[in-house]
Amino acid sequence: MKCRRVLLSALFVAFGLLCTMAQGGKTAYQQYIEQYHDIAIQQMLKWKIPASITLAQGLLESAAGRSTLATKGNNHFGIKCHGWTGATIYRDDDLQNECFRAYKSVYDSFEDHSRFLATGQRYRSLFKLKMTDYEGWARGLKAAGYATNPRYAESLIDIIRNYNLSQYDRAHSYDHTIVGYQQNKVPGGQPLHPIYIYNKNYYLYARQGDTFRSIASEIGMSYRRLARYNERDKKDAIAPGEIIWLKKKRTKAPKEFKNIQHVVQPGESMYTIAQKYGIRLKSLYKLNRLSPDYSIQVGDRLRLR
Repeated sequence: MKCRRVLLSALFVAFGLLCTMAQGGKTAYQQYIEQYHDIAIQQMLKWKIPASITLAQGLLESAAGRSTLATKGNNHFGIKCHGWTGATIYRDDDLQNECFRAYKSVYDSFEDHSRFLATGQRYRSLFKLKMTDYEGWARGLKAAGYATNPRYAESLIDIIRNYNLSQYDRAHSYDHTIVGYQQNKVPGGQPLHPIYIYNKNYYLYARQGDTFRSIASEIGMSYRRLARYNERDKKDAIAPGEIIWLKKKRTKAPKEFKNIQHVVQPGESMYTIAQKYGIRLKSLYKLNRLSPDYSIQVGDRLRLR
């Protein structure tokens, strides 16, 4: 399955522009790396794909997150629609008006990219390579037909070397804050929300003045969907400090809570507890064999999985 072709002339022009663009003293490439290196490490530990390769492909395919596919479809890896039943976006590529996959969030794009490589027959041989062999991975991706650009492998290798991305291939853990640097700001001058990972999901803490619409706009998601993920109405007010989940919550807490119960504290509700652990409210009631009209009491003990 071939992905987006990058013309050599356009590639070099874009690369030159990106290397000179800066905000707060950082180039667009550096900002992208700071924002997504932890999720690349997370994907590496889960799928055994070098983090350097994931980052280099994301940088190259999405023009450091600034391409139309990235800004309008959250597609950071140029993956086309073959075998895809989700949302789509159309752009000219090898042919006119070609179909590309579109995602609800950037994080879904990273996850689909990993799954695309790990489950694709043509990329199977790459997983026999050492995790630190980014050159072998880059050349293997080109040989397997990931892109039609004849210098695709060399471009990935150059990016990895120029930005020392191979350092992430030796990581054994990652900072659960995906976005935390203060140089990147949303319109109006506010820094981006730090985004955290928990219970195989992503979340952030709301700030004063946040709404589902403003948060969704920042992360590139429908505000209706964001509210639905948090089991709220899209017009609901959000209090500072509230946890806002960026994907559909899970039916139970992480495995470490198998034999641990939550003791209800003053001011807590079934909803705030469900939000704390990233559990769907309906599932929390079901786990504890409680009806939705049950009023919890301080000191109640709740199962979490």
